[in-house]
Amino acid sequence: MAVDCLKFYINGKWLTPGPRPVHHVINPATEKVYANISMGNTSDVDAAVAAARAAFPLWSQSGVEERIAILDRIIAGIKARTEELAIAISSEMGAPIAFARAAQVGTGIGHFTAAREILRHYEFEKPRGNTRIVKEPIGVCGFITPWNWPLNQISCKVAPAIAAGCTMVLKPSEMSPVSACILAEIIAEAGLPAGIFNLINGDGATVGAAIAAHPDIDLVSFTGSTRAGREVARAAANSVKKVTQELGGKSANIILDDADFTRAVSGGVNACFGNCGQSCNAPTRMLVPRERLAEAIEIAKAAGAKAIPDDPSQETTRIGPVVSRAQYERIQQLIRKGLEEGAQAIVGGPGKPEGLETGFFVRPTIFVNATNQMTIAREEIFGPVLTILAYEDDEDAIRQANDSDYGLSGYVSGEPEHARRVARRLRTGMVHINGASTDFAAPFGGYKQSGNGREWGIEGFEEFLETKAIMGYGV
Repeated sequence: MAVDCLKFYINGKWLTPGPRPVHHVINPATEKVYANISMGNTSDVDAAVAAARAAFPLWSQSGVEERIAILDRIIAGIKARTEELAIAISSEMGAPIAFARAAQVGTGIGHFTAAREILRHYEFEKPRGNTRIVKEPIGVCGFITPWNWPLNQISCKVAPAIAAGCTMVLKPSEMSPVSACILAEIIAEAGLPAGIFNLINGDGATVGAAIAAHPDIDLVSFTGSTRAGREVARAAANSVKKVTQELGGKSANIILDDADFTRAVSGGVNACFGNCGQSCNAPTRMLVPRERLAEAIEIAKAAGAKAIPDDPSQETTRIGPVVSRAQYERIQQLIRKGLEEGAQAIVGGPGKPEGLETGFFVRPTIFVNATNQMTIAREEIFGPVLTILAYEDDEDAIRQANDSDYGLSGYVSGEPEHARRVARRLRTGMVHINGASTDFAAPFGGYKQSGNGREWGIEGFEEFLETKAIMGYGV
Protein backbone atom coordinates (compact mmCIF):
# COMPACT_ATOMS: atom_id res chain seq x y z
CA MET A 1 0.00 0.00 0.00
CA ALA A 2 1.30 3.45 -0.94
CA VAL A 3 2.23 5.96 1.73
CA ASP A 4 -0.01 9.03 1.76
CA CYS A 5 1.61 12.42 2.49
CA LEU A 6 -1.32 14.51 1.33
CA LYS A 7 -1.22 17.16 4.06
CA PHE A 8 0.94 20.25 4.39
CA TYR A 9 2.52 21.42 7.63
CA ILE A 10 1.58 25.09 8.10
CA ASN A 11 1.60 27.16 11.28
CA GLY A 12 2.13 24.15 13.54
CA LYS A 13 -0.68 22.02 12.06
CA TRP A 14 -1.02 19.29 9.47
CA LEU A 15 -3.60 20.76 7.08
CA THR A 16 -5.48 19.10 4.23
CA PRO A 17 -5.37 21.54 1.32
CA GLY A 18 -8.33 22.11 -0.94
CA PRO A 19 -8.63 20.07 -4.13
CA ARG A 20 -5.09 19.61 -5.38
CA PRO A 21 -3.50 17.40 -8.03
CA VAL A 22 -2.00 14.22 -6.56
CA HIS A 23 1.52 13.21 -7.54
CA HIS A 24 2.60 9.57 -7.41
CA VAL A 25 6.10 8.97 -6.07
CA ILE A 26 7.63 6.01 -7.91
CA ASN A 27 9.97 3.54 -6.23
CA PRO A 28 12.87 3.46 -8.73
CA ALA A 29 13.73 -0.16 -7.95
CA THR A 30 10.24 -1.58 -8.51
CA GLU A 31 8.66 1.09 -10.76
CA LYS A 32 5.60 0.91 -8.51
CA VAL A 33 3.88 3.75 -6.65
CA TYR A 34 5.51 4.20 -3.25
CA ALA A 35 3.73 7.35 -2.04
CA ASN A 36 1.18 10.01 -2.92
CA ILE A 37 1.49 13.72 -2.23
CA SER A 38 -0.69 16.75 -2.84
CA MET A 39 0.81 19.32 -5.20
CA GLY A 40 0.63 22.76 -3.66
CA ASN A 41 -0.04 26.10 -5.33
CA THR A 42 0.68 29.77 -4.74
CA SER A 43 -2.09 30.14 -2.16
CA ASP A 44 -0.48 27.39 -0.07
CA VAL A 45 2.84 29.22 -0.27
CA ASP A 46 1.14 32.47 0.76
CA ALA A 47 -0.35 30.77 3.84
CA ALA A 48 2.97 29.23 4.85
CA VAL A 49 4.88 32.49 4.35
CA ALA A 50 2.29 34.40 6.37
CA ALA A 51 2.72 31.92 9.22
CA ALA A 52 6.50 32.22 9.06
CA ARG A 53 6.33 36.01 8.94
CA ALA A 54 4.03 36.13 11.98
CA ALA A 55 6.29 33.77 13.95
CA PHE A 56 9.52 35.62 13.17
CA PRO A 57 9.43 38.51 15.69
CA LEU A 58 9.18 36.25 18.74
CA TRP A 59 11.48 33.47 17.48
CA SER A 60 14.15 35.93 16.37
CA GLN A 61 14.36 37.13 19.98
CA SER A 62 14.45 33.63 21.50
CA GLY A 63 17.38 32.65 23.66
CA VAL A 64 20.28 30.44 22.68
CA GLU A 65 19.41 27.83 25.31
CA GLU A 66 15.84 27.53 24.01
CA ARG A 67 17.10 26.92 20.48
CA ILE A 68 19.69 24.40 21.70
CA ALA A 69 16.98 22.48 23.56
CA ILE A 70 14.87 22.31 20.39
CA LEU A 71 17.85 21.09 18.34
CA ASP A 72 18.62 18.45 20.99
CA ARG A 73 15.09 17.09 20.71
CA ILE A 74 15.21 17.07 16.90
CA ILE A 75 18.50 15.14 16.98
CA ALA A 76 16.98 12.61 19.38
CA GLY A 77 13.93 12.32 17.14
CA ILE A 78 15.99 11.61 14.02
CA LYS A 79 17.99 8.98 15.88
CA ALA A 80 14.81 7.33 17.17
CA ARG A 81 13.35 7.15 13.65
CA THR A 82 16.54 6.31 11.76
CA GLU A 83 15.20 3.07 10.31
CA GLU A 84 11.95 4.65 9.19
CA LEU A 85 13.84 7.49 7.51
CA ALA A 86 16.29 5.07 5.86
CA ILE A 87 13.46 2.96 4.42
CA ALA A 88 11.74 6.10 3.12
CA ILE A 89 14.89 7.42 1.44
CA SER A 90 15.70 4.03 -0.08
CA SER A 91 12.15 3.64 -1.36
CA GLU A 92 11.75 7.13 -2.79
CA MET A 93 15.14 7.65 -4.47
CA GLY A 94 16.81 4.24 -4.58
CA ALA A 95 19.71 4.51 -2.15
CA PRO A 96 20.82 1.09 -0.84
CA ILE A 97 19.34 0.61 2.61
CA ALA A 98 22.70 0.32 4.42
CA PHE A 99 23.91 3.51 2.71
CA ALA A 100 20.61 5.28 3.42
CA ARG A 101 20.89 4.38 7.10
CA ALA A 102 24.55 5.26 7.62
CA ALA A 103 25.17 8.09 5.16
CA GLN A 104 21.85 9.63 4.19
CA VAL A 105 20.33 9.67 7.68
CA GLY A 106 23.76 10.12 9.25
CA THR A 107 24.26 13.44 7.48
CA GLY A 108 20.93 14.68 8.80
CA ILE A 109 22.03 13.98 12.35
CA GLY A 110 25.42 15.52 11.57
CA HIS A 111 23.99 18.84 10.37
CA PHE A 112 21.68 19.32 13.35
CA THR A 113 24.52 18.41 15.70
CA ALA A 114 26.92 20.82 13.98
CA ALA A 115 24.36 23.65 14.05
CA ARG A 116 23.81 23.09 17.77
CA GLU A 117 27.54 23.28 18.51
CA ILE A 118 28.03 26.41 16.40
CA LEU A 119 25.11 28.05 18.18
CA ARG A 120 26.50 27.09 21.57
CA HIS A 121 29.74 29.04 20.98
CA TYR A 122 28.75 31.75 18.47
CA GLU A 123 29.28 35.42 19.36
CA PHE A 124 26.28 37.37 18.07
CA GLU A 125 27.69 40.70 19.28
CA LYS A 126 31.20 42.14 19.24
CA PRO A 127 32.58 45.60 20.04
CA ARG A 128 34.57 47.48 17.42
CA GLY A 129 35.72 50.72 18.98
CA ASN A 130 32.57 52.63 19.93
CA THR A 131 30.49 50.56 17.51
CA ARG A 132 28.64 47.38 18.34
CA ILE A 133 28.58 44.78 15.54
CA VAL A 134 25.43 42.70 15.92
CA LYS A 135 24.49 39.56 13.98
CA GLU A 136 20.73 39.11 13.67
CA PRO A 137 18.54 36.47 11.97
CA ILE A 138 17.86 37.39 8.36
CA GLY A 139 14.12 36.70 8.50
CA VAL A 140 11.83 34.33 6.60
CA CYS A 141 13.72 31.76 4.52
CA GLY A 142 12.49 29.76 1.54
CA PHE A 143 14.12 26.38 0.95
CA ILE A 144 13.95 24.40 -2.30
CA THR A 145 15.73 21.06 -1.98
CA PRO A 146 16.62 18.15 -4.31
CA TRP A 147 15.99 14.40 -4.27
CA ASN A 148 19.52 12.96 -4.34
CA TRP A 149 20.44 13.53 -0.67
CA PRO A 150 17.01 14.46 0.67
CA LEU A 151 17.57 14.55 4.43
CA ASN A 152 21.08 15.94 4.06
CA GLN A 153 20.03 18.82 1.84
CA ILE A 154 17.04 19.71 4.00
CA SER A 155 18.96 19.47 7.27
CA CYS A 156 21.88 21.62 6.17
CA LYS A 157 19.38 24.44 5.57
CA VAL A 158 16.78 23.90 8.29
CA ALA A 159 19.23 23.22 11.15
CA PRO A 160 21.26 26.46 10.88
CA ALA A 161 18.12 28.48 10.13
CA ILE A 162 16.50 27.30 13.38
CA ALA A 163 19.75 27.91 15.24
CA ALA A 164 20.08 31.42 13.82
CA GLY A 165 16.53 32.38 14.84
CA CYS A 166 14.96 32.38 11.37
CA THR A 167 11.59 31.06 10.26
CA MET A 168 11.13 29.07 7.07
CA VAL A 169 9.07 27.48 4.31
CA LEU A 170 10.39 24.24 2.81
CA LYS A 171 9.57 22.71 -0.56
CA PRO A 172 11.27 19.31 -0.75
CA SER A 173 11.62 17.55 -4.07
CA GLU A 174 8.38 15.95 -5.21
CA MET A 175 10.48 12.88 -6.03
CA SER A 176 11.63 12.35 -2.43
CA PRO A 177 9.01 13.91 -0.13
CA VAL A 178 8.37 11.16 2.42
CA SER A 179 11.61 11.64 4.36
CA ALA A 180 10.80 15.37 4.51
CA CYS A 181 7.35 14.64 5.97
CA ILE A 182 8.92 12.40 8.62
CA LEU A 183 11.37 15.16 9.52
CA ALA A 184 8.47 17.62 9.78
CA GLU A 185 6.80 15.25 12.27
CA ILE A 186 10.03 15.08 14.27
CA ILE A 187 10.33 18.87 14.30
CA ALA A 188 6.71 19.24 15.43
CA GLU A 189 7.21 16.70 18.21
CA ALA A 190 10.36 18.56 19.31
CA GLY A 191 8.18 21.49 20.38
CA LEU A 192 9.28 24.09 17.85
CA PRO A 193 6.68 26.88 18.16
CA ALA A 194 4.04 27.18 15.43
CA GLY A 195 4.96 28.99 12.22
CA ILE A 196 8.72 28.66 12.47
CA PHE A 197 8.92 25.62 10.20
CA ASN A 198 6.42 25.07 7.37
CA LEU A 199 6.34 22.42 4.63
CA ILE A 200 4.58 22.59 1.26
CA ASN A 201 4.89 19.82 -1.32
CA GLY A 202 4.80 20.64 -5.00
CA ASP A 203 6.85 21.12 -8.12
CA GLY A 204 9.49 23.68 -8.94
CA ALA A 205 7.50 25.47 -11.63
CA THR A 206 4.66 26.28 -9.21
CA VAL A 207 5.65 26.09 -5.54
CA GLY A 208 9.38 26.61 -6.09
CA ALA A 209 8.79 29.64 -8.30
CA ALA A 210 6.33 31.11 -5.79
CA ILE A 211 8.84 30.74 -2.98
CA ALA A 212 11.64 32.32 -5.02
CA ALA A 213 9.50 35.31 -6.05
CA HIS A 214 7.60 35.87 -2.80
CA PRO A 215 8.10 39.43 -1.51
CA ASP A 216 7.81 38.37 2.14
CA ILE A 217 10.67 35.87 1.93
CA ASP A 218 14.02 37.41 2.85
CA LEU A 219 16.33 34.61 1.70
CA VAL A 220 15.91 31.75 -0.72
CA SER A 221 18.30 28.80 -0.54
CA PHE A 222 18.22 26.47 -3.52
CA THR A 223 20.03 23.22 -4.23
CA GLY A 224 19.67 21.64 -7.66
CA SER A 225 20.73 21.98 -11.26
CA THR A 226 22.48 25.04 -12.63
CA ARG A 227 19.64 25.50 -15.13
CA ALA A 228 17.02 25.62 -12.37
CA GLY A 229 19.29 27.83 -10.26
CA ARG A 230 19.22 30.48 -12.96
CA GLU A 231 15.41 30.48 -12.88
CA VAL A 232 15.38 30.82 -9.08
CA ALA A 233 17.75 33.79 -9.27
CA ARG A 234 15.61 35.49 -11.92
CA ALA A 235 12.43 34.98 -9.89
CA ALA A 236 14.12 36.34 -6.74
CA ALA A 237 15.60 39.40 -8.41
CA ASN A 238 12.53 41.66 -8.25
CA SER A 239 12.39 41.54 -4.46
CA VAL A 240 16.19 41.85 -4.13
CA LYS A 241 16.24 39.03 -1.60
CA LYS A 242 19.38 37.15 -0.72
CA VAL A 243 19.90 34.02 -2.84
CA THR A 244 22.25 31.17 -1.98
CA GLN A 245 22.67 28.30 -4.41
CA GLU A 246 24.44 24.96 -4.44
CA LEU A 247 24.32 23.81 -8.05
CA GLY A 248 26.04 21.36 -10.37
CA GLY A 249 29.55 19.96 -10.50
CA LYS A 250 31.99 18.09 -12.70
CA SER A 251 34.72 17.49 -10.19
CA ALA A 252 38.23 16.49 -11.20
CA ASN A 253 40.16 13.82 -9.31
CA ILE A 254 43.90 14.30 -9.91
CA ILE A 255 46.01 11.22 -9.23
CA LEU A 256 49.58 12.52 -8.91
CA ASP A 257 52.57 10.46 -9.98
CA ASP A 258 53.63 9.89 -6.36
CA ALA A 259 50.22 8.64 -5.20
CA ASP A 260 49.47 5.12 -4.00
CA PHE A 261 47.93 4.22 -7.35
CA THR A 262 45.98 1.14 -6.33
CA ARG A 263 44.37 2.94 -3.42
CA ALA A 264 43.82 6.25 -5.21
CA VAL A 265 42.39 4.88 -8.45
CA SER A 266 40.15 2.25 -6.89
CA GLY A 267 39.05 4.77 -4.26
CA GLY A 268 38.24 7.25 -7.00
CA VAL A 269 36.08 4.73 -8.82
CA ASN A 270 34.17 3.89 -5.65
CA ALA A 271 33.70 7.57 -4.79
CA CYS A 272 32.36 8.31 -8.26
CA PHE A 273 29.87 5.44 -8.08
CA GLY A 274 28.71 6.20 -4.53
CA ASN A 275 25.01 7.11 -4.27
CA CYS A 276 24.83 5.71 -7.83
CA GLY A 277 26.77 8.76 -9.03
CA GLN A 278 23.95 11.05 -7.93
CA SER A 279 26.05 13.52 -5.96
CA CYS A 280 26.89 17.03 -7.13
CA ASN A 281 30.44 16.73 -5.76
CA ALA A 282 31.17 13.27 -7.21
CA PRO A 283 34.71 12.91 -8.67
CA THR A 284 33.55 12.14 -12.22
CA ARG A 285 36.75 13.13 -14.07
CA MET A 286 39.85 11.13 -13.10
CA LEU A 287 43.13 12.66 -14.29
CA VAL A 288 46.15 10.33 -14.35
CA PRO A 289 49.73 10.73 -15.62
CA ARG A 290 49.93 9.64 -19.26
CA GLU A 291 52.93 7.39 -18.58
CA ARG A 292 50.86 5.48 -16.00
CA LEU A 293 47.58 5.49 -17.89
CA ALA A 294 47.67 1.76 -18.69
CA GLU A 295 48.26 0.95 -15.01
CA ALA A 296 45.38 3.20 -13.94
CA ILE A 297 43.06 1.60 -16.49
CA GLU A 298 43.70 -1.89 -15.15
CA ILE A 299 43.11 -0.80 -11.55
CA ALA A 300 39.94 1.08 -12.53
CA LYS A 301 38.67 -1.89 -14.53
CA ALA A 302 39.11 -4.20 -11.56
CA ALA A 303 37.37 -1.78 -9.20
CA GLY A 304 34.56 -1.14 -11.68
CA ALA A 305 33.91 -4.85 -12.11
CA LYS A 306 33.00 -5.03 -8.41
CA ALA A 307 30.39 -2.26 -8.78
CA ILE A 308 27.31 -4.43 -9.22
CA PRO A 309 23.85 -2.84 -8.97
CA ASP A 310 21.18 -4.77 -7.08
CA ASP A 311 17.99 -4.50 -5.06
CA PRO A 312 18.48 -1.52 -2.71
CA SER A 313 16.43 -3.16 0.04
CA GLN A 314 19.16 -5.78 0.52
CA GLU A 315 21.79 -5.05 3.19
CA THR A 316 24.66 -6.16 0.95
CA THR A 317 23.75 -3.89 -1.99
CA ARG A 318 26.15 -1.02 -2.64
CA ILE A 319 24.65 0.45 -5.84
CA GLY A 320 20.92 0.88 -6.40
CA PRO A 321 18.92 2.38 -9.26
CA VAL A 322 18.92 6.00 -10.36
CA VAL A 323 15.95 8.02 -9.23
CA SER A 324 13.61 8.01 -12.23
CA ARG A 325 12.96 6.89 -15.78
CA ALA A 326 13.81 10.39 -17.03
CA GLN A 327 17.15 10.29 -15.23
CA TYR A 328 17.85 6.79 -16.58
CA GLU A 329 17.15 7.92 -20.15
CA ARG A 330 19.35 10.99 -19.79
CA ILE A 331 22.26 8.90 -18.52
CA GLN A 332 21.81 6.43 -21.38
CA GLN A 333 21.86 9.28 -23.88
CA LEU A 334 25.13 10.62 -22.45
CA ILE A 335 26.76 7.17 -22.38
CA ARG A 336 25.87 6.75 -26.06
CA LYS A 337 27.19 10.25 -26.73
CA GLY A 338 30.52 9.30 -25.17
CA LEU A 339 30.82 6.31 -27.50
CA GLU A 340 29.80 8.38 -30.52
CA GLU A 341 32.49 10.96 -29.73
CA GLY A 342 35.18 8.27 -29.66
CA ALA A 343 35.60 7.32 -26.01
CA GLN A 344 35.90 3.64 -25.07
CA ALA A 345 33.88 2.03 -22.28
CA ILE A 346 36.15 -0.42 -20.41
CA VAL A 347 33.40 -1.10 -17.86
CA GLY A 348 29.66 -0.95 -18.40
CA GLY A 349 28.07 0.83 -21.33
CA PRO A 350 24.49 1.41 -22.48
CA GLY A 351 21.53 -0.59 -21.22
CA LYS A 352 20.53 -2.20 -17.96
CA PRO A 353 22.56 -4.69 -15.94
CA GLU A 354 21.76 -8.30 -16.63
CA GLY A 355 18.84 -9.57 -14.57
CA LEU A 356 17.58 -6.09 -13.63
CA GLU A 357 15.06 -5.38 -16.35
CA THR A 358 12.63 -3.83 -13.86
CA GLY A 359 13.77 -0.62 -12.18
CA PHE A 360 15.91 2.27 -13.32
CA PHE A 361 19.22 0.47 -13.01
CA VAL A 362 22.27 1.75 -14.90
CA ARG A 363 25.42 -0.20 -15.74
CA PRO A 364 28.26 1.60 -13.90
CA THR A 365 30.48 2.83 -16.74
CA ILE A 366 34.12 3.86 -17.04
CA PHE A 367 35.33 5.69 -20.15
CA VAL A 368 38.92 5.91 -21.40
CA ASN A 369 40.48 7.33 -24.58
CA ALA A 370 38.60 10.51 -23.76
CA THR A 371 39.47 14.19 -23.91
CA ASN A 372 38.40 17.02 -21.65
CA GLN A 373 36.39 18.53 -24.51
CA MET A 374 34.05 15.55 -24.90
CA THR A 375 30.48 15.86 -23.67
CA ILE A 376 31.05 13.20 -21.00
CA ALA A 377 33.84 15.37 -19.54
CA ARG A 378 31.88 18.63 -19.74
CA GLU A 379 28.32 17.84 -18.66
CA GLU A 380 27.15 16.72 -15.25
CA ILE A 381 25.80 13.22 -15.94
CA PHE A 382 24.50 12.55 -12.42
CA GLY A 383 24.89 8.82 -12.71
CA PRO A 384 27.57 6.15 -12.19
CA VAL A 385 29.77 7.26 -15.09
CA LEU A 386 33.50 7.98 -14.76
CA THR A 387 35.74 9.52 -17.44
CA ILE A 388 39.50 8.87 -17.19
CA LEU A 389 41.72 11.53 -18.76
CA ALA A 390 45.50 11.59 -19.25
CA TYR A 391 47.74 14.53 -18.36
CA GLU A 392 51.36 15.36 -19.20
CA ASP A 393 52.54 17.08 -16.00
CA ASP A 394 51.18 18.93 -12.97
CA GLU A 395 50.53 22.11 -14.97
CA ASP A 396 48.50 20.17 -17.51
CA ALA A 397 46.55 18.38 -14.76
CA ILE A 398 45.68 21.68 -13.08
CA ARG A 399 44.73 23.25 -16.41
CA GLN A 400 42.38 20.40 -17.32
CA ALA A 401 40.88 20.29 -13.84
CA ASN A 402 40.09 24.00 -13.96
CA ASP A 403 38.85 23.84 -17.56
CA SER A 404 35.21 23.44 -16.57
CA ASP A 405 32.12 25.58 -16.21
CA TYR A 406 31.83 24.16 -12.70
CA GLY A 407 33.92 24.57 -9.58
CA LEU A 408 32.23 22.70 -6.77
CA SER A 409 34.81 20.18 -5.59
CA GLY A 410 38.18 18.73 -6.43
CA TYR A 411 40.23 15.72 -5.37
CA VAL A 412 44.00 15.23 -5.25
CA SER A 413 45.95 12.11 -4.28
CA GLY A 414 49.71 12.06 -3.80
CA GLU A 415 52.54 12.80 -1.40
CA PRO A 416 50.92 15.23 1.10
CA GLU A 417 52.96 18.35 0.41
CA HIS A 418 52.75 17.78 -3.34
CA ALA A 419 48.99 17.29 -3.09
CA ARG A 420 48.62 20.46 -1.00
CA ARG A 421 50.43 22.55 -3.63
CA VAL A 422 48.13 21.27 -6.36
CA ALA A 423 45.01 21.64 -4.18
CA ARG A 424 45.71 25.34 -3.65
CA ARG A 425 45.57 25.94 -7.40
CA LEU A 426 42.23 24.29 -8.09
CA ARG A 427 39.39 26.73 -8.73
CA THR A 428 36.88 24.90 -6.60
CA GLY A 429 35.09 25.58 -3.35
CA MET A 430 36.34 22.34 -1.80
CA VAL A 431 39.29 19.98 -2.28
CA HIS A 432 39.71 16.50 -0.80
CA ILE A 433 43.31 15.37 -0.29
CA ASN A 434 44.10 11.64 -0.29
CA GLY A 435 40.51 10.52 0.08
CA ALA A 436 39.54 12.85 2.94
CA SER A 437 35.81 12.82 3.56
CA THR A 438 33.52 15.82 3.87
CA ASP A 439 33.58 17.72 7.15
CA PHE A 440 30.41 19.05 8.82
CA ALA A 441 32.47 21.92 10.25
CA ALA A 442 33.78 22.97 6.83
CA PRO A 443 31.88 25.12 4.30
CA PHE A 444 30.22 23.34 1.36
CA GLY A 445 29.82 25.21 -1.91
CA GLY A 446 31.54 26.12 -5.13
CA TYR A 447 32.94 28.58 -7.63
CA LYS A 448 31.65 29.52 -11.08
CA GLN A 449 28.41 27.83 -12.19
CA SER A 450 28.43 25.57 -9.13
CA GLY A 451 26.65 28.33 -7.22
CA ASN A 452 27.15 31.05 -4.65
CA GLY A 453 27.09 31.25 -0.89
CA ARG A 454 28.03 28.41 1.42
CA GLU A 455 26.32 25.72 3.46
CA TRP A 456 27.72 23.72 6.42
CA GLY A 457 29.97 25.06 9.16
CA ILE A 458 30.14 28.61 10.49
CA GLU A 459 30.04 30.00 6.95
CA GLY A 460 26.74 28.22 6.32
CA PHE A 461 25.34 29.39 9.65
CA GLU A 462 26.25 32.99 8.90
CA GLU A 463 24.32 32.93 5.61
CA PHE A 464 21.22 33.17 7.83
CA LEU A 465 22.42 36.30 9.65
CA GLU A 466 22.30 40.00 8.84
CA THR A 467 25.01 42.36 10.11
CA LYS A 468 24.03 45.49 12.00
CA ALA A 469 26.44 48.22 13.12
CA ILE A 470 25.23 50.25 16.12
CA MET A 471 27.44 53.35 16.15
CA GLY A 472 28.03 55.18 19.41
CA TYR A 473 27.11 52.09 21.39
CA GLY A 474 30.15 52.37 23.64
CA VAL A 475 30.08 56.14 24.16
